[in-house]
Amino acid sequence: MAIEVRPADVFEDVATMVGPRRPDAQACWCLSYRLMSSRENQALVGPARGERVRELVREEPRPGVLAYDGDEVVGWAAVHPRADTSFAKNRRIPHVDDLDVWALWCVRVRPGHRGQSIAHWLVAGAVEFARDHGAPAVEAYPVDNDGAKVDLTMAYVGTRSLFERAGFTWAADTQSVLNGFPRVLMRLDLR
Repeated sequence: MAIEVRPADVFEDVATMVGPRRPDAQACWCLSYRLMSSRENQALVGPARGERVRELVREEPRPGVLAYDGDEVVGWAAVHPRADTSFAKNRRIPHVDDLDVWALWCVRVRPGHRGQSIAHWLVAGAVEFARDHGAPAVEAYPVDNDGAKVDLTMAYVGTRSLFERAGFTWAADTQSVLNGFPRVLMRLDLR
């Protein structure tokens, strides 16, 4: 298997990874953390969420990266400057310094493709994407599950061990808990 990770510039492929099966269904579309305003996040319902993602896919930098196995999209990772996300003012996730870091907050692998190390490819590709755009560091906010199973609906944040294997190190504890597990701030310096 030859996985290629590219900037998320094809809306249909992003929709395959984070959109609902029905266009009118309420789905995250990976916007919950990407939008600065909770008011905007709550106001976008049904097809409007997809249209907002369509706009983001046309902007620079793109809203994340996609993993491909040949021509088939098999994974997604959301990565963007933290200043343009809700992490910029999130009170549960601390800022360890004033660097203009990038946040990596969602890693998704399509069913049928899990267990093939695609999440590792996605993290590496997201880091390269951030580096190519001048990021001094990348932060992630995974669960510290100590090897315990994480419910698939909450696994999008990744695990501490996933990011450790990618070279990230623990930077801070957070006040955030997901699926009963504490989230930690992991960081990779790119300077």
